[in-house]
Amino acid sequence: MKILFVASEAAPFIKTGGLADVAHSLPKALKKSKVDIRVIIPKYKKISSEYTEKMDKVGEFTVPVGWRNQYCGLYHLKYDGVDFYFMDNEYYFKRNEPYGHFDDGEIFSFFSRGVLESIKHMDGFIPDVIHCNDWHSGMVPVLLDAFYRYDVRYQKIRTLFTIHNLKYQGIFSKTILGELLGLDNSYFTEEKLKFYDGVSFIKGGLIYSDIVTTVSKTYAEEIKTPYFGENLDGLLNGIDYKLYGIVNGIDYSEYNPRKDKNLFKEYGITTMKNKVINKEALQKEMGLPVDKDIPVMGMITRLVGQKGLDLVKGVIEDIISLDLQLIVVGTGDEMYEDLFNYYGNKYPNKVKAYIGFNESVARRVYAGSDMFLMPSQFEPCGIGQLIALRYGTVPIVRETGGLRDTVQAYDHKKKTGNGFSFTNYNAHDMLHVIKLAMETFKNKKEWLGIEKNAMRSEISWKESAKKYRDIYKKLKED
Repeated sequence: MKILFVASEAAPFIKTGGLADVAHSLPKALKKSKVDIRVIIPKYKKISSEYTEKMDKVGEFTVPVGWRNQYCGLYHLKYDGVDFYFMDNEYYFKRNEPYGHFDDGEIFSFFSRGVLESIKHMDGFIPDVIHCNDWHSGMVPVLLDAFYRYDVRYQKIRTLFTIHNLKYQGIFSKTILGELLGLDNSYFTEEKLKFYDGVSFIKGGLIYSDIVTTVSKTYAEEIKTPYFGENLDGLLNGIDYKLYGIVNGIDYSEYNPRKDKNLFKEYGITTMKNKVINKEALQKEMGLPVDKDIPVMGMITRLVGQKGLDLVKGVIEDIISLDLQLIVVGTGDEMYEDLFNYYGNKYPNKVKAYIGFNESVARRVYAGSDMFLMPSQFEPCGIGQLIALRYGTVPIVRETGGLRDTVQAYDHKKKTGNGFSFTNYNAHDMLHVIKLAMETFKNKKEWLGIEKNAMRSEISWKESAKKYRDIYKKLKED
């Protein structure tokens, strides 16, 4: 099978969120199961020269953007056994950040059309399936049907669209139809691309793709309800027949406490005493009292409302009054940055706020914490809890999306489960579960059992990659 995986970012080249991790690790896992999968992303200014200097230019052509024809260079680099392609246009991609520009609609109109033009320059590689991800590539299936089905090379190509976060939809003025996409006004209907008074890129992906997936089974059900559906729940119920939920995994070679050079001391399930060494070294690094008997609760997160920080804000004095230490790593909304800075200054022996992001520091917090708090309002999949499980750090989560699918509440009688969870989006429910985890922590033997349960959790891409492979196969054979 030949798959072209289309994404707006991919690690390690450019990363703003979890999509980048998926665009690297899922193709890598699929490659091991004999799928010829190739990835295409924009060639951003921020991609390090460490990679750009190794790229080969494989094509140069123009891409229709409405009435214009814009230059596109196509570059190739083999990385981690996977073929990556990079679309080059300095006007669109030579910017400090990938998103958030006044002309995002034009940038990703160019990208979507450019993906389809790039296929002509991939040395005979004609995909069986184009796998699109999030709104940035939502127009690929639309443009494929509108402009390319006449070409024998494209006639059998099928499409799959993955929703990583339904909140971000790519909605632009209806003038974009003719001006940038080259589509006529027949596409501006409720059955096609119309979304209130605008045009929705994500709606294009949902309607025109042959299969739609989300990044967890629970999220696939949640988005069919008004609370999670972001005004698309009616449409999602209508396409239920082609909607699947497949939970994300993580790359075990990338996240491995046995070999992670960022840690103070590497460890595994048979050397958990070394995790305590990481804890005490982390406490020292963060300027907290060094005491292995005080539980350390870590949070590594974007500091935004989606991550449940309103719950933390609501009971933060209660949390700090407990016999624990809180370490928060992340950046985001000024309100939350100020909140954690304030409490870090007020209680320097109990709270450490690391406002910023540093991968090495994050790994040490994952390894050195006893608990990992992730009380998200909604979470399509989540990667933080997966890394925490891999590092034997016990997650405390709200039962939503991928958190529900990957964290099983600990059962004191059966000694099963790999974390602690609460159902309602309620600060005191969260506080109750934190207290329950702290009470359990006092029994060192029992806590060690939960840590080992966490480390035994199957959170690699192995099973999920098989499910994607089955869907690709189904599409090819239909």
